Order: sequence, then structure tokens, then C-alpha cells
Amino acid sequence: MIVRQFINWIRTAPAGERAEATRALARAWLISDLSTDDRIAAEGALLMLLDDPSPLVRQAMAEAFARSLDAPASIVRALSADQPTVALPVLEHSPLLIDADLVDIVATGNDEVQCAVARRIALPVSVCAAIAEVGCAASALELIENPYAELAPFSWNRIVERHGHLAAIREAMLVLDDLPAATRAALVAKLSETLAQFVVARNWLSADRAERVTIEARDRSTINIAARSRGDDMQGLVHHLRVTGQLTAGLILRALLSSNLDLFDAALAELADMPLARVTALLHDRGGNSLHALLRRAGLPEATFAAFQVALDACHEQGFVDSDDGAARLRRRMVERVLTHCETDRGATEPLMVLLRRFATESAREEARLFCDEIVADDAIDPVYDDLIAA
Repeated sequence: MIVRQFINWIRTAPAGERAEATRALARAWLISDLSTDDRIAAEGALLMLLDDPSPLVRQAMAEAFARSLDAPASIVRALSADQPTVALPVLEHSPLLIDADLVDIVATGNDEVQCAVARRIALPVSVCAAIAEVGCAASALELIENPYAELAPFSWNRIVERHGHLAAIREAMLVLDDLPAATRAALVAKLSETLAQFVVARNWLSADRAERVTIEARDRSTINIAARSRGDDMQGLVHHLRVTGQLTAGLILRALLSSNLDLFDAALAELADMPLARVTALLHDRGGNSLHALLRRAGLPEATFAAFQVALDACHEQGFVDSDDGAARLRRRMVERVLTHCETDRGATEPLMVLLRRFATESAREEARLFCDEIVADDAIDPVYDDLIAA
């Protein structure tokens, strides 16, 4: 009887009053002890209200049902397909929408709809993949900042491919501690590419010069990323470098001259298609034959073999560098030792000598910067020490 009276009244009531009455009816459905007949009648009234011309009415219903497991599923699905002002609360919060519903909504919805889905708690891999594949940049940013989203590595990479040129996306991703190393390297490559295009467009550098600077900066960043990578993360990084054409002899030599044996071993294992443990065992053989065989199988230029051998011997003599920062810097003595050897080696090619000379200059500048930083740090400590003595 009450529901019948409600239906008769609502036909002529103003939109604002209809919205408040609809909110009350929806709450009654959720929390009141309605009889079976009343519940059937109430559901019918609510279904009828889905066709109300005022979005205020449907919005009131969506807000009441958005977080409830007990809401009528058919009504929730209808509300999720309504205009954004109505659908957003349901899309962001309703536990009644299944993964397939959400994937379809992401594929067909506008930016607001995609962002609402990206903010959901416990967002599964499939929905994250849909947002990464077709979502707008704003929804990708919401996804990155959602601590409950389950992103697979391929989804991270897809976001980089589609939106990595945007500073907001890069900054949000790079602050994540658990970001895969391969994705971090892809972001660095995207940034390098963007900067190179910018300086060339401004005529600040020639295209060739910008490309060389970009490659050098990208390689330095890759070594820094690798210095903090272990296990599967390192394997994923090396595979990414190979697929993208970045796993060059120059990068591998830089890794060795930076004392990063983990990256060196993993790179040779990837290129030679051999188990990592086997490669590591062979590289501990100081005779030289094993290294040359590995380099040959990995497809590296034979002109670089002597440089790799001298660098590996120097790395073994130096021992392990127990510092992420230390392992990410070129070791000046190692570089100079390899350069001196190659200057007297008739088999060394000019491109290799150019590369080694650049490494030598870079390592000298790095060592000078470190020395200056230590001097500044000492100067900052001395006045404090003097004040303590005076006291």
C-alpha cells in the first residue's frame, strides 16, 4: 500500500523531492525489514525510477546503492551504464560489478568513467590491463597512484608506451619503489627520446649529436637501475634491453667497467642463450678462453674481446664494490687500464678507442665531482668541530 501511494505521488512531485524520496526508498530496501510483497513492490518502483527524466533521482539511487552488496544487481548494472554524474559512485565503489563488466565499461566509457574504475579498491589484473591498453592518460595516472591495483609487468610497459611522454606519468611511476627495472628503463628511454626531440626542434643540437648524448645518458641511467636490481628483476631488465636493441657491446662494457658483474653476467647469458649459473661459472675461469668463447657466442664484435678481458681481470683484482652508487660509476683506474692496453693493441678499432676515450673522460669527471663533494662535506664539518673544541 505504501509503495503504491509512493508511485502515485512521485508522478507529479518536483525533481528535488523525487530524489529525496528515492534515496529514502533505496535505504529502506537496504536496512528495513520489508515483507516479501513490499520488497517486490519497492524493487518495481526503483526499476521504474531508472527512467526518471531527472538525473538527480537516479544519482540519489546510485549514491544509496554504490557500496552495498545487498543492492539489486540489475539496478546497479543499469546505473553503471547511465550518464557519468549518475554512474560514477557505482563505478568507483560497487562490489556487484564483475571484472567483465568493468572491462567493457573501460572500453566504452569516457575519461571520467575510466578514472572512476581506476580508483576502485582491489582492482584485478584484467581490469588494470584494460585501462593500460585503452584508458586515457588521467585514468592511467589514477591507476598508478592506486595502491590496490594489481598491474602485471606488461601493463606497466603499455602505460609507458602510450603515456610515457607525459611528465606526470613518469614522475608518478619513478617514485614507486617496486616498479620493475625494465619499466624504469623504458621510462628513462622515453624521457631521453622526448628531450632529444626537444633540443633538436630548438636547434640547440644537431640530430646526430643529440642522439649520441641521448644514448650515453640512457646507458648511464641503465647502469644505475641495474645496480639496484636483483634476480628476476635483473633478468627482466636484460631481456627488455635486448628486445629494444639497447644491449650493445658498449653498454655491456660500461657495466663491466662499473664493476657491475651481475649485469655483465646476465647480459652474456641473455645474448648467448645460456643458463646464468653456467655463464657465471665460466667467467670465474681466469684463463681467458671461456670469456672469448662466451663473447663470440653472444655475437659481440671480436675487436672488443681484448678490452673485455682486461676489464674483467681488473674487476676480479679490485674485488666486489659494496655500494649501489659505487657500482653505478665508471671506475677510473679500470677504464685507464683498458684504454692503455687497447692503445697498444693493433686489433682495437677506432670506434672502440673513441668509446673508451669517452669513458675515460666521464670517469675522470665523476671522480673530480666526488672529490669536490667530499671537500665541501669536510668544510661543513670543520666549523662544527672547532665550535665544540672552543666550548
